[in-house]
Amino acid sequence: MSLNYNENPFASTHSLDANPFDDPSPLSSTSKFPPSGSDVHIVRQQELDQRERDLERREAELTNKAEHIRKHGRNNWPFFLPLIFHDIQQEIPEASRPFITRVYQLWLVLAATMVINLVACIFILIAGATGGGADVGSSVGYLLVITPLSFLLWYRPVYNGYMKEQALYYYLYFFFGGWHLLFSIYMIIGIPAYAASGLINTIKMYVEGHLAAGIIGTFATVGWILQGGGNAFCYLQIWKHNRAAGHSMEKAKTELASHGARAYFTRG
Repeated sequence: MSLNYNENPFASTHSLDANPFDDPSPLSSTSKFPPSGSDVHIVRQQELDQRERDLERREAELTNKAEHIRKHGRNNWPFFLPLIFHDIQQEIPEASRPFITRVYQLWLVLAATMVINLVACIFILIAGATGGGADVGSSVGYLLVITPLSFLLWYRPVYNGYMKEQALYYYLYFFFGGWHLLFSIYMIIGIPAYAASGLINTIKMYVEGHLAAGIIGTFATVGWILQGGGNAFCYLQIWKHNRAAGHSMEKAKTELASHGARAYFTRG
């Protein structure tokens, strides 16, 4: 390598003509000529227009939310008749949101399975099965009673438990969630005349040649198995979380004595 002894070692390789405090040039790396003043104005105007549209959209969202709160308070669930406030993204800690979302999805599977179970029982009645009328009547009762109670008695305690980390919510869930697991097993079995289009009723429909009733019963049975198995898995995960958090029955009793039962029906 040859050395150039005539080169000034203190010379800068950067031009001193450029003002270091100027805004960086909007040119792309491939552009050879600077844009004209009108082009810069157009780009900035487009940015201002986009910001204005974003502000208008946010303002509209806030207005709609304020109107909803004015009419219904903060309640937003269920959407067709808001009775309670339910917002996993807003109320549940970030680390627990995926799990609570999964538990909520299991409750939705339960609600859908209740509807399919009713339809299956209607087809069982049409097929002339003994006790078909009792199946339909009881399945209507299950849909109207167990569906909302399951939300209030085992899903909502889990939701509130992870939101507030209070022991009593977890023990409410363990009690009612345990009963729900037993109910799921009962529905999976599908004893005739007991409103359960589970395995026994479904197999019976196939054997007797009632294909439509058998197919719908299959969908109901799969639904019972999915939500039952999913809830059993979540039950174990919640049990582990409860132990890791240091909750105990004594702590739950202390919370109940301190806050009273009414506190567990509020979000505060």
